[in-house]
Amino acid sequence: MSNDRLTMLLDEYAGLERQMEDPSIHADQALVRRVGRRFAELAPLNTAHNELEAARADLAAAKELAAEDPAFASEVEAVAAVLPALEAKLGEMLMPRDPSDAKDVIVEIKAGEGGQESALFASDLLRMYTRYAERRGWIVEVIDSQESDLGGVKDISVAVKTKGVPAGGHGVWSRMKWEGGVHRVQRVPVTESQGRIHTSAAGVLVLPEAEDVEVHIEPGDLRIDVYRSSGPGGQSVNTTDSAVRITHLPTGTVVSCQNEKSQLQNKESAMRILRSRLLVQAQEAADAAAGDVRKSQVRTVDRSERVRTYNFPQNRITDHRIGYTAYNLDLVLGGELDGVLDALAQADRDARLAGETELSRQK
Repeated sequence: MSNDRLTMLLDEYAGLERQMEDPSIHADQALVRRVGRRFAELAPLNTAHNELEAARADLAAAKELAAEDPAFASEVEAVAAVLPALEAKLGEMLMPRDPSDAKDVIVEIKAGEGGQESALFASDLLRMYTRYAERRGWIVEVIDSQESDLGGVKDISVAVKTKGVPAGGHGVWSRMKWEGGVHRVQRVPVTESQGRIHTSAAGVLVLPEAEDVEVHIEPGDLRIDVYRSSGPGGQSVNTTDSAVRITHLPTGTVVSCQNEKSQLQNKESAMRILRSRLLVQAQEAADAAAGDVRKSQVRTVDRSERVRTYNFPQNRITDHRIGYTAYNLDLVLGGELDGVLDALAQADRDARLAGETELSRQK
């Protein structure tokens, strides 16, 4: 257990507590959110430290009593027995954690190989995440979407947010970050007349949502194009140029939004996604510089590159990163994702305890 790190984090917690008690902080709501999230993230550490210190004090007191009266020897043993678990709990909390864990996310789902079936599967993934969010008490907001002819989705971006400050700093990212990658489905498509099983794929990209202060974008670095929105089959759904395409010239990052009727609203939505993408790029560049190169969540939406397979005939779900398999696909698609996400989180903790940086989110 690193005493220096513990002291630093406890000092930070005390400083945040004083900052939250200062009435002037409420003049800056963005600052209130940042301080509140960090305070909530460090609160369990402070509680665990206090529990350990109280147990150590009880042990010292029990030893003093036992020195005067041997009848208290059993009390010493009982108090000493709880210390290892408390020390292990605090030690795990002191391990460096993902700095984005408290953040909300933007989830992008894109149909890939498989045509209409892929678009229908993308809509199934959207429904799965929406129902999971409902179970967790999160809010889902559609930012932009492009539907397919049969009611699927070609491309959709949604924001998933907690209500208020996430407890213990465990925000949406701490759970949803594992979903990035290529998801493969094996089933008989509704368009298949011969009953043959087809394989198709959809890509999922999960971004921690960036706040304005985290990413500074120079207006001169942007090229903004406007055009008419289009719906399934390519037909125009708007008579004005309300759709917006923003290109970040230094990085070549392109974001398009057409969901809103207002050009201004589409621009704001596109900027929201752009900030999150640039934040991730900056984080990946920092990781690369430190020698911790993360693989892209979605390199190509190809059936051979997958993080998870959904096999309908066998009601089976398999996560290929950790070898997780369960035969409850119907429940998972209904939003019961905690089983596979808990397994991924545990594998990540095991990797960190073994001295590895983290579980890769894409093999």
